[in-house]
Amino acid sequence: MSKTLETAKSWVDEGRDVALATVVETWGSAPVPVGGHLVIDAGGDFEGSVSGGCVEAEVIARAEDVIASGKSELLEFGVANETAWGVGLACGGRIRVFVEKLG
Repeated sequence: MSKTLETAKSWVDEGRDVALATVVETWGSAPVPVGGHLVIDAGGDFEGSVSGGCVEAEVIARAEDVIASGKSELLEFGVANETAWGVGLACGGRIRVFVEKLG
C-alpha cells in the first residue's frame, strides 16, 4: 500500500472526514500517472499528488465540497480547459481525477 493510502486509512481510523482524489485518466504530458493519489481531510490537511503540484489547490478545494456533500466528482484539467492555465496545468496534457469521500 502506498504512503498516501496508508495516510488515508489512518485518518479514517482517527475519525476524520476524508476525501481521496485518484488520477483515473491521462493524455499527453502528465506529471503523475494513472493511480496517483491525493488524500485530503476536512481541515485542509493533505498528502500525495495528482499533478506534480499544478492543480492540487483546485483538487483540494473540490475535495472539501465532496466531503461536505458526500457526492463524488470527476474533475478534468487540461490545456484546452479555460481554467487549466489559471490552476497551472501548463504541461500540455490533460488529466481526469476522481474525488470520493471515504469512511
